[in-house]
Amino acid sequence: MNRTILGLLLLAGVAPVAAWAADQTSQPQQLSVTIYNNDLALVQDQRKLDVTSGRNRIEFKNVSAKIKPETVALSGKGLSVVEQNFDFDLLTPSKMMEKAVGKQVQIVRTNPGNGAQTTETATVLSVNEGVVLKIGNRIEVLRDDGVPTRVIFSSIPENLRASPTLSVTVDAAGAGRRDATLSYLTTGLSWKADYVALFDEKQSSLKFQGWVTLTNSSGTTYANAKTQLIAGDINLVNGEDDYWRRQQNANRGGNGRGNSSEAAIADYKLYQLPDRVTIAQNETKQVGFLDLQGVKAAKGYSFRVQDLESASDPEHADVVLTFNNTGHALPSGIVRVYMRDEAGEPKFVGEDDIGHTQAGSDVNVKIGEAFDVTVQPTLVSSEYVGKTGRRCSMSYVVHNAKPEAVTVDLRQVRVWTGARVETESLPSKRISSNTLDWSVPVPANGETTVTVALTTDR
Repeated sequence: MNRTILGLLLLAGVAPVAAWAADQTSQPQQLSVTIYNNDLALVQDQRKLDVTSGRNRIEFKNVSAKIKPETVALSGKGLSVVEQNFDFDLLTPSKMMEKAVGKQVQIVRTNPGNGAQTTETATVLSVNEGVVLKIGNRIEVLRDDGVPTRVIFSSIPENLRASPTLSVTVDAAGAGRRDATLSYLTTGLSWKADYVALFDEKQSSLKFQGWVTLTNSSGTTYANAKTQLIAGDINLVNGEDDYWRRQQNANRGGNGRGNSSEAAIADYKLYQLPDRVTIAQNETKQVGFLDLQGVKAAKGYSFRVQDLESASDPEHADVVLTFNNTGHALPSGIVRVYMRDEAGEPKFVGEDDIGHTQAGSDVNVKIGEAFDVTVQPTLVSSEYVGKTGRRCSMSYVVHNAKPEAVTVDLRQVRVWTGARVETESLPSKRISSNTLDWSVPVPANGETTVTVALTTDR
């Protein structure tokens, strides 16, 4: 809509109208929000309702503008739902004018010179790319010509609401006040986890903090909400979710100050934020959910060889920070690592993305590439043996230019499935059917060569 219409409507005078239904549910007694990984949230809204015996029409205002109406459920003692409607045609200046097409309004103009006002009755003919009016025997287009003008409407159309409103018709077994819970799914709420690790190399420990970033674009604010987070990818059928129904009675108690509560539900991890939070509309909020001190950690070096082939030049090994997340499952997110410099100031040294990690797992965070540690793999020989067999020999030269000894985790990926290790200069560990791993000690300012011969019958 153009500026003329907006200017007119912002000055609009609106006569009072009767309420659509008595709104006795404007403030939740208790609000709970469960947010999933894939732009989906379950809202559980507990309120006290005053009902009369028989049918009652109850309005819930300030619900999400992105509610999934087919997932709405209202439960309460002695209440049965007859009908529900979601009204999302919001009261705006442009909507007021659109609903006035074919009807009469009052146009009030003010003379800028003397302040005199003139009022005319007009019929709104069209609002397509501008407002077309019939005033008496003339047709007029409202212009943005600087003349103060306002439009007066006689009433607000019944289907326009100031905020998204859910109306539910219930059949009550008796009159009185009772507790009720409104549940629904909505899009527009999302979360992600981020981590900050301050690594002390001399002490081989780190301080580990977890932050949750909540983003709300659902169209309403969730005030003082008990907030839970689901880590894991739920199954959606045709874009809809049936999983939420199994969670409404889940136990979500806390387990300590400063950390989120962690529990298992179905095959997912559920985290409860330690305090209630207000998630405002169009807001991104960060909340701490994990704060660990003195976590044992070590810096190491890692190199992955993807195929049984040669590299023309030495390649840098990865610098990896490894620690164990004993007692704390970690949602997927980015880990940002800091180390203190000689002056004691924390400096950012790298980041890595981790997936959902079970409690008790080793977490490996790549923070960069080692300048002084390199590996050069070489395919020494490859030949066929018999009709279907093959034999190959690999050599890996691991070089260390640092003034202290290091150990490099060397991993050969994509070994032939079922291949046998005939000989090797250092004992390997078979990680999977096609992956071998060596822990390679390399002296200061020196190098270590690892060799292996593999054979397969096919």
